[in-house]
Amino acid sequence: MTDALPIPTGVPTTRRCPFELPTELLRLSEQGPLSRMRYSDGHLGWLVTGYSAARLVLGDGRFSNRADLARMPVAISSEAEQSRRAVPPGVFHRMDPPEHTRYRRLLTRHFTVRRMDRLVPRIEQLADGRLAAMERQGPPADLVADFAMPMSLDLLTELLGVPDEARERFRKESAALFELDSGAEEITRATQAIHERFRELIGQKKTGTAEDLLGHLAAEPDLPEDEAATIGMVILTAGFESTGNTLALGALALMRNPGQLEAVRVDPAVMDSAVEELLRYVTVTHFGPIRTALEDVRVGDALIKAGDSVTLALPAVNRDPEHFAAPDTLDVTRPAAHHAAFGYGIHQCLGQQLARSLMRCSYARLFDRFPALRPAVPFDEIHVRTDKNTYGLRELPVTW
Repeated sequence: MTDALPIPTGVPTTRRCPFELPTELLRLSEQGPLSRMRYSDGHLGWLVTGYSAARLVLGDGRFSNRADLARMPVAISSEAEQSRRAVPPGVFHRMDPPEHTRYRRLLTRHFTVRRMDRLVPRIEQLADGRLAAMERQGPPADLVADFAMPMSLDLLTELLGVPDEARERFRKESAALFELDSGAEEITRATQAIHERFRELIGQKKTGTAEDLLGHLAAEPDLPEDEAATIGMVILTAGFESTGNTLALGALALMRNPGQLEAVRVDPAVMDSAVEELLRYVTVTHFGPIRTALEDVRVGDALIKAGDSVTLALPAVNRDPEHFAAPDTLDVTRPAAHHAAFGYGIHQCLGQQLARSLMRCSYARLFDRFPALRPAVPFDEIHVRTDKNTYGLRELPVTW
């Protein structure tokens, strides 16, 4: 590792192309697996771009995941940062053991591969319904607004047991939680509104026999309603934007690489590896996860001191040439080489099997119904979003 490049303030996110790493991030990753990075509050911490270093940090208990210790690696107001650090009981994905372990054990059985496989017929029905509506409307359609994001929201709210009439309300109320320029008041107001609605649903399900996730949480004898409502909110907000954006970007990647799309069409068995490759290739977590060193830890040639903030740049980690051959090439037949799109270690994404099932079914139904699907505008007119917690497309006009 050298100090040849200037120390960046925050994670570089500006891209020239939807499928290229930000130029400054690429330069930093070429410099070495770790770089110094300055946080918006002036703290001098670290940015991880190498695969092996990322696995070490994510798998080592000496690095904390606690939200109250974390610094945001992007420029936001100090008040908004404090709001995002607030961790009421139930925000399990921003906790360390043993608190994290208790919640994780409670939830893991609801997200097994077997349970997700049982959802496949329903995912196919949801996809067919959205695609039929697109077909009736006629081209051009916006694959982001008309298919990818609604599919993500439909599946998550149905899994949770949120009634149909409340889904659009949840989408609108959660918007402030994803926007980086949201102020502290907006974040607090949105959080309280969503939490209150989830608490109402939990209360309603306590007297019933609902088989959805909120129903199971309501039936847990040692789980207070407040915590159950928070868990529901976390699952919805953690999965909605990331899954929807991955679905849209992945569809664009396949359309941009017709040979790869044809490989999936010719042999449906390729779909599993295609999904893993798309998760690697279009990694939407563009800054984070974030960890804080609890003690001095040596990572490669770097000594990370206790109290140092460490941010992982997962798009760069998933393009590390030391781990992935020809990492900038989309290859749907590539063996799944343990990409980091879902993180690693005890905090690896709880809903990863749900996301995989959604992608497999959605791509199969999408390209089966519209075999001539293609962007309705030139590629350089497709604009990305970097002003949210997750990377994605503003819109994706398509025709067929």
